[in-house]
Amino acid sequence: MKIGGIIVSMAGLLLASCGAVAAKPTTANASAQGPANPATKRVADIRESPKVAAAFQSIIDMNARNVERLIAITEIPAPPFGEEIRAADFAKRLKALGLTDVSIDSEGNVLARRAGKSGKRIVAVVAHIDTVFPKETDVTVRREGNVFYAPGIGDNTQGMVLLLSLIEVMAKHDIQTEDDILFVGSVGEEGLGDLRGVRHLFRDGGPKIDSFIAIDGGSASRLITKAVGSNRYRVTFKGPGGHSYGAFGRGHPHQALAEAIRNFTLAATPITKGGPKATFSVGRIGGGTSINSIPFESWMEVDMRSQNQAKLQQLDDAFQKAMTDALATENARRKSNDALTVEIKPVGKRPAGETDPESSLIANVSAALSSVGIEPQLTASSTDSNIPMSKGVPAVTISRGGLSKNAHAPDESWENKDAHIAIQAALLALLAEAKMR
Repeated sequence: MKIGGIIVSMAGLLLASCGAVAAKPTTANASAQGPANPATKRVADIRESPKVAAAFQSIIDMNARNVERLIAITEIPAPPFGEEIRAADFAKRLKALGLTDVSIDSEGNVLARRAGKSGKRIVAVVAHIDTVFPKETDVTVRREGNVFYAPGIGDNTQGMVLLLSLIEVMAKHDIQTEDDILFVGSVGEEGLGDLRGVRHLFRDGGPKIDSFIAIDGGSASRLITKAVGSNRYRVTFKGPGGHSYGAFGRGHPHQALAEAIRNFTLAATPITKGGPKATFSVGRIGGGTSINSIPFESWMEVDMRSQNQAKLQQLDDAFQKAMTDALATENARRKSNDALTVEIKPVGKRPAGETDPESSLIANVSAALSSVGIEPQLTASSTDSNIPMSKGVPAVTISRGGLSKNAHAPDESWENKDAHIAIQAALLALLAEAKMR
């Protein structure tokens, strides 16, 4: 396949699971980018600009200030559905960098528009401000040399720092674009947030967005061009409960849950064995009051994923049937009392999607990465880009830079290693896509 002059073999593309980088991602062959390639030439011309050369040096020089930003923002909690304090701080920082059109929308997203000369198009650059950690989590940053430890420090505080860096150097060196740029700190990217921030951006009547660049995790070479979709449910079997001996024979929610898991596993496994990658997992289960009681409820949370929407629907259909069959089996087995019921509640639905491989956005970002010595690896994952991709809006997700480890864990860390390169690449990509004047 040829992407704007970049030769890409799609045969090795595998999907990411649980937001992780896919194994054996497709490589955009930088050596195939000749002078005739429009995106390569565009990025080369941008790099030759004295303003951009000065901006590159400023990005290197701001390293210490970016570390201060990283620590300060990380230590502002941003738990699921509780991002308000960090959002307010982020809006204040955007204004301090000279942006005047700054607001927080009704969903909690922080928006800042930087006007271009024509304003005919709008390029959105998005970094999510939420973390996966509950509000009581200690987010104090601990430093060991060049490595920083704190929940959420990489995912995605460093993404926010990259976004602030872009704004600062563009203002400092008076770098202008033809298109408007919409800088966004989005909410609800993690977990049960279900991409609620970006969903709100793309609502009917939302801001016009023609191109979308998300800043998130992974290695510097990772370029996400495909969206892994996911369906998530919380299933609860309910019954009258009772004493394990005295009420024996009543419908048993735990037994129904076990039957449901077994049914789903047997039905879903063949679906996942061939064709586009698809996965399923029962992530959490619970219920019951004591060892000598028949529980009055039993619950589980289920996750299904695929980059192929049809495959995802196959899994969902198998899941729905497995739940109703398990209910019927357990109710038929009971000897007394009321029948069990089941509630199947959707708790997340991320659509699958893909950016057209021939889009100028993929070509521009690939050329920008190659320009700073990074070989782009095209892959799939689940990020804020899922929403625009599913709606046909060109979108990619690029790395926030540095070296992140143990994301979503209490001992999450971020190493300040070559972080400036990712910022420089993001600047080139943005200026190529928004058309630097």
